[in-house]
Amino acid sequence: MNQRAFDLNQLRTFVAVAEAGSVSAGAERVFLSQSSVSEQLKKLEERTGQPLFLRGKLGVTATPAGARLLEHARRILAMSEAAFDDLQGRSLDGELRVAVTDYYRPHDIARVLKSFSEQHPRLKLHVTVLPSAVIDSGEADDAAFDIGLSLRIVVPGNRRAAAGASRKASTVVRREKLLWVTSADADSRTFALATPHASDHPSPLRLVLLPSTCQLQRFIVKVLNERKVPYVISHSASGVAGLQLALKAGLGISCLNESSLGAGLVPCAANLGLPPLPLVEFHLLPARVGENERVTQARAAFARLLAGI
Repeated sequence: MNQRAFDLNQLRTFVAVAEAGSVSAGAERVFLSQSSVSEQLKKLEERTGQPLFLRGKLGVTATPAGARLLEHARRILAMSEAAFDDLQGRSLDGELRVAVTDYYRPHDIARVLKSFSEQHPRLKLHVTVLPSAVIDSGEADDAAFDIGLSLRIVVPGNRRAAAGASRKASTVVRREKLLWVTSADADSRTFALATPHASDHPSPLRLVLLPSTCQLQRFIVKVLNERKVPYVISHSASGVAGLQLALKAGLGISCLNESSLGAGLVPCAANLGLPPLPLVEFHLLPARVGENERVTQARAAFARLLAGI
């Protein structure tokens, strides 16, 4: 092999480990044993002549050289797949309108969409952030977008999603925990929720919410009302980014899916007595009746990308 060339399998494994954060999690993504993954990484580091990962008890992080290679590796793999699809007559072109809930991996969604664009350089993407209820509703049939990715709440004891979910046979691309969340620097005044024995009239919970058009926020209010947990809405944000900023500022607590947590946000302590929360799923809407074949192919390609990250 040319000593200045890369092995695609090694690059694919390298990307999987870098994005998963550990050798074991990366091995699951590429369907290899941990020993095989470690061997591939060793050979890749020997080829580059420098370490690509810093290894620790909590997993791996990319070195500066590893971070640079990661960007190259993503483009190389994307172009390889694009070239293969082109020769097989499966190259996608034209325009594609994608609607995405802003709860879906807000720290990574730009990279996910960039990867999709790199894999299909002839395809022009138009991305819109919409509430899941809108994506799932009948409005999805008015040609406002071609592909929709929505969040649905998994009701305990019932595999159907919570209110607002479509009955269409969609594809689950990700499943996450819901968590009560607050600022890492929050003090007790942020929650103000007394224990049942502390007072006959516990202080109300300070809640940060999105507008009532958000089904997740409606679910939170419903859960608190059913459990008779007192609360006041201390801040109302217009989107997930605004919600995160309000939480970081210590304005209260709220509920977020796991991938929406970032620096400065932490799960609330278990001893606060907050109601348990279900899982959420991210659903890729199915093809519509009479859908263009190009859109159907793009949806399948998008599903493959989401399944691999």
